Amino acid sequence: MRGRPAEVFPGLSSLAAVLRGNLGYLALLFAGVLLPLWLFAALADEIHEMEALVFDDALLLRLRAWTSPVADEVFVWISLAGYRYGVVPVDILLSLALLAWRRWREAAFAIIAFTGSALLNLATKAFFQRQRPSLWESIAPETTFSFPSGHAMGSMTLATVVVLLAWRTRWRWLVAVPAIAFAGLVGLSRLYLGVHYPSDVLGGWAAGLAWAAGVYLVLFRHRRPWREGSRWAAPAP
Repeated sequence: MRGRPAEVFPGLSSLAAVLRGNLGYLALLFAGVLLPLWLFAALADEIHEMEALVFDDALLLRLRAWTSPVADEVFVWISLAGYRYGVVPVDILLSLALLAWRRWREAAFAIIAFTGSALLNLATKAFFQRQRPSLWESIAPETTFSFPSGHAMGSMTLATVVVLLAWRTRWRWLVAVPAIAFAGLVGLSRLYLGVHYPSDVLGGWAAGLAWAAGVYLVLFRHRRPWREGSRWAAPAP
């Protein structure tokens, strides 16, 4: 019996060391995968049952009251940047740049995250077949299904990829702040234009975050991007 505490405390110390060494991954698993999946599942259940979400119409009508010619032009351009003139070209350029730098694992992460996000969005839209809002005639109408928002999902996937790739470099906050702000503005633009419900945007953000974070955890479970010694890595403390 006297030897048992000596055996227990080293075991607890080892467990604590393991947890400390993987705390970042556990935090990403919880905040980047589990919580977004829970949110998406909750929204999807309501939409699948064709239940009206109380905040959807109310938030759209509130945004409608803020319209102006200048805001119209700004949000149309933000919306365009959230897909064909921004997110898609950046997805391609980032993937090609990582391949050119021979960062094979980082390139695989970006390509799988971007391609998978687009395919998942198409599949979920076809499954739920939610109709677009029709509270007013939009200045930038859409004809595809509504849930989840492809613009929100694509911009959040891009934001998550660049933040995770930059997180262990010296530029983490210079990348994270504008990336997250951009994804937020893209989602807001879709609401302002009246082509998505707030639940569509929330669902797109949740799905994009969960998918990109999940791919990261799979590909980098045994190592981190920009290994020590790389010119991109942050300096040792």
